[in-house]
Amino acid sequence: KSMLITTIENNIAIVQLNNGKVNAISHQLVKELKESFLSLTANPSVDGVILTGHTGAFSAGLDVIEQAQMSEAATHAFWVDYYGALQAMVRYPKPFVCAITGFAPAGGTILTLCADYRIMAEEPKHVIGMHEFKLSMIVPELMMDLWCYTLGEQKAFQALQNAKLFSAQEALEENIVQAIAPADQVLGLAKKHLEKCLEVYAPVYIESKRLARKQLLALVDRDLDQMASEFVATGKDPELKKRVQAFAAQLKQK
Repeated sequence: KSMLITTIENNIAIVQLNNGKVNAISHQLVKELKESFLSLTANPSVDGVILTGHTGAFSAGLDVIEQAQMSEAATHAFWVDYYGALQAMVRYPKPFVCAITGFAPAGGTILTLCADYRIMAEEPKHVIGMHEFKLSMIVPELMMDLWCYTLGEQKAFQALQNAKLFSAQEALEENIVQAIAPADQVLGLAKKHLEKCLEVYAPVYIESKRLARKQLLALVDRDLDQMASEFVATGKDPELKKRVQAFAAQLKQK
């Protein structure tokens, strides 16, 4: 089945992640995400995009169970496509809003950071941030770059050291998200914000977006294959492998 549900209404594309209850980031999901944003970029009848998830879950992050079973070649292919999806989303030239409908830790956080504007559901269980140190996992380079771009290097690394997950209110205070709302209002507010962006003459928005995000565009304008190879090389550490396998086993029991 498709990992994305895309609907186009009034020239606005709503791209909903659709991989089970928690929207784990699998290889198929990132491939579809990359292809979707490349085709939306090329589609003149789409004026803007909203990326969203399920109620209660935007995305729980990488599919660790799938990751633990991958061969080296499959792992490399996954990272090329995951980085490719991030690249396609960051490069999307028109207005792009993320409606964070629920929890969005780790790899889920990074998907949201590609958007121009983020609105997050305000519920006790809904968190965002990078908590990889809890499991002694490395944050891959491009993910780390996007996290540091958003928070600034010092804050980003301090949050990582504490494996800090931010509530909606905390994420708003740190400008990780730009607005918060009750879960049932998030998508409506995302549409409202997008419509406001669409009131700006499109060439003005597109050129201003390009100029305002030079650093961000430079981060994704890299050799993705090489970055994937470098990350795969770090993953060869037997102790790291053991930890990933143990975490995957834990998840399977849930």
